[in-house]
Amino acid sequence: MQEEVIDLVGVGLNATDTVIALKDFPLRGSKTEYSGAEVLPGGQVASTVVACQQWGLKTRYVGKLGEDVAAALHREAFKAAGVQTRIVTVPGGASAQSLIIVDTGGERTVLCRRDERLTLTPGELKREWIVNARALHVDGYDTAAATQAAIWAREAGVPVVADLDELYPGVEALIEKIDFLIVSRDFPLRLMRETDLATALKGMHARFGCGLTAATLGEGGVVAWDGKEMHRAAAYKVPVVDTTGAGDVFHAGFIYGLLQNWEMGRRLDYACAAAALNCMSVGARGGIETVAKIEELMKSGERYSL
Repeated sequence: MQEEVIDLVGVGLNATDTVIALKDFPLRGSKTEYSGAEVLPGGQVASTVVACQQWGLKTRYVGKLGEDVAAALHREAFKAAGVQTRIVTVPGGASAQSLIIVDTGGERTVLCRRDERLTLTPGELKREWIVNARALHVDGYDTAAATQAAIWAREAGVPVVADLDELYPGVEALIEKIDFLIVSRDFPLRLMRETDLATALKGMHARFGCGLTAATLGEGGVVAWDGKEMHRAAAYKVPVVDTTGAGDVFHAGFIYGLLQNWEMGRRLDYACAAAALNCMSVGARGGIETVAKIEELMKSGERYSL
């Protein structure tokens, strides 16, 4: 059966997040009370795909799940959002779990657990899942599978967006296949062994041939190098409840703008606004707002200084 042509396909992480709200981060050996805990679907690529689907794009998620209650939670969430899925199931496997501690300032600390059998391999992918899309998004955790998907996408003329935060084995071969590389703030410094972020972004661009190298900076917004110009977009000041998923929704905003053919400044600004609004609610997907509300914040919202 031929795959339907869609806007975005995502290959990467899903996770079941248990979000635990604390007044203060506990000291080692201490006891502390927590005000609540919620079990919610999350994961880098999975959350990005769901956000794009909620904004009206047609999406597909490719990943791996165990055979447990957590897997049922994810399947139901994808179905409710309208996301197509191509999921490999591990019989008897435990789906990925994250414990997320959120303090009163909204900053999150993540503890992860993942069954090794949940590693998605290149042999478990099908080319038609990937190439019938206008964009591919990967997070690099399953590095070999992400690289294979990116190779197929490149061959088909499909732009590849990546959300990377760790120096996974083999990640450099993946980066060579990325068009829009948007990473966490210290990733370029570690990869390029630099102390200056702008220098590191330019070095990544030159070394790996990406069309754009960018780093998200939390309250510092985002900085991006396209080979000719350094772009900056300020973050928005909002009452922060939980920063979980801010980066995932930022990537969704960037991809949405890319597929609307927006110029770079508007693309980055939309992504910042979408991420900020998501921080106003609990969970990786709790604050995914409508396009109209995001654009309203872009017009009237207060920003941090660059």
